[in-house]
Amino acid sequence: MEASIFHMGHWSSPSAGFSAFGEQRHVLQHRFNVSVSLSGRTTQSLLGRTGFLVPKRNYKVLCNLNQEAPVLEARSVDEIYDALAERLLPTAARIRDPYSKYIVGLAGPPGAGKSTVAFEVVSRVNKLWPQKASTVDNKVEPPDVAVVLPMDGFHLYRSQLDAMENPKEAHARRGAPWTFDPARLLRCLNTLRAQGSVYVPSFDHGVGDPVEDDIFVSLQHEIVIVEGNYLFLDDGIWKEVSSVFDEKWFLEVDIDTAMQRVLKRHISTGKAPDIAKWRIEYNDRPNAELIMKSKGSADIVIRSVDM
Repeated sequence: MEASIFHMGHWSSPSAGFSAFGEQRHVLQHRFNVSVSLSGRTTQSLLGRTGFLVPKRNYKVLCNLNQEAPVLEARSVDEIYDALAERLLPTAARIRDPYSKYIVGLAGPPGAGKSTVAFEVVSRVNKLWPQKASTVDNKVEPPDVAVVLPMDGFHLYRSQLDAMENPKEAHARRGAPWTFDPARLLRCLNTLRAQGSVYVPSFDHGVGDPVEDDIFVSLQHEIVIVEGNYLFLDDGIWKEVSSVFDEKWFLEVDIDTAMQRVLKRHISTGKAPDIAKWRIEYNDRPNAELIMKSKGSADIVIRSVDM
């Protein structure tokens, strides 16, 4: 696979200002205000049929020519939000069929900041969309063209955990892959593809159960960011879920950093510090280690910075 970098109106090859390291692994690393185009297997999934449009800020993208996903880094989290929003805007501009959806999967371990990234990117897309729409269509489009679909709503109910062979273990491991309902998530995503709209459940952390039909993805929504832990698992129904996405983003974070964030989250919800630490070692860290193994299927890896 070859790579070419577009610099303000002209193309340059990897040999122009870039270095290759090692015989098998070739890495391009540069700071630029550019669009990136990769030829080969990765092209369609990486570009998302739109091109990787990067706003004029100081980003760093690592393009691994050994068919690994590029890594998006920035000096601040706001720059990451802006870059991802700018990436999605051309796709929204191209969609004309109200039944068509561009579905992005955003995965990562607990504490990576998936929900924050998803909602911030969607907020920016919706804010910028009227300006983009008037440029492309010369008409005003509905203000909200992007929406977040959280995987949290597909937790099994507590009553379903109670009915398992070992209810105590089921509740202790809540958050592991087998405590979700991926078959239902897959049905919802397939309905969204077929019909252009769908009601999905949210999750009430106070009650500890899903809330049915609490989120509506409508015909006006063209960009849907699905965020969750296990979206890219290569196992069973999760593999079918992973195949639905037009584009896959993985939010990478140091596991120790993520677990510190999760520890604070547990304590803030009322768990005693010793119970919170036990839950992290018994449940959250093993889940995070499993999730990190699914990074290889991502089209873009987003390097987490301090939120």
